[in-house]
Amino acid sequence: MIDILLCGCLGVMGKMISDCSLSDRFSDKLRIAAGVDVKDGPDVKYPVYRSVNDVDLPVGAIVDFSHPSLLSDVISYALKNTLPVVLATTGYTEEQKKVIENASEKIPVFFSPNMSFGVNVVADLVKKAAAVFGEDYDVEIIEKHHNRKLDAPSGTALMLADAVTEAENRPMKRIYERYSERRKRTNSEIGIHSVRGGTIVGEHDVIFAGDDEVITISHSAGSRKIFAIGALKAAVFISDKPAGLYSMQDMID
Repeated sequence: MIDILLCGCLGVMGKMISDCSLSDRFSDKLRIAAGVDVKDGPDVKYPVYRSVNDVDLPVGAIVDFSHPSLLSDVISYALKNTLPVVLATTGYTEEQKKVIENASEKIPVFFSPNMSFGVNVVADLVKKAAAVFGEDYDVEIIEKHHNRKLDAPSGTALMLADAVTEAENRPMKRIYERYSERRKRTNSEIGIHSVRGGTIVGEHDVIFAGDDEVITISHSAGSRKIFAIGALKAAVFISDKPAGLYSMQDMID
């Protein structure tokens, strides 16, 4: 049984993870032993601390669904206690990603821009499609999320762009807006567009537009539950792994 420290436990995703941890799928594998959140929320069946540094209960792993600004505290606590950590938060800077990479040399770190198995399979499909279509097809990515999402473009959109770039194996420029200049599109661009509105959980379309045909690879999340399940599976996956940087691809392969 893995005792989990859940950072961001009183947020929307935190509450979803708490609920999913009680399901038959996970109840014999793990439990939420403690939580961390800076805000008040509904009562939960485990102690909640204001800061990760205040936690005084032994835990076996950390699942972080809080905020990028708390990365330093989470990583420091994980390193101090030699704990595996699942980072499910998006919006990290390049500097913070380097912190994550450095930490993975000492502890197991699971980091993925999207915790959905489906999205990560889509990334594989996008990579294969880009390798086949090559320079003859223009690539555009459209991502849609709810009106409370802070970062844009989404981490998943950037992950999908990475898949295209890796497959193309050539320099490709990411274009986030086109209104500021009037010019013809080049075939070395990836257009990335963000939509924010309502309660959209998450939708991603990767468009390959060629001569006389358009191929679209899509993923639509109907509920945040898929991300909660993915995060809990990740916690089980890395609980006995050596130090290293892991992602959903490691679970899929």
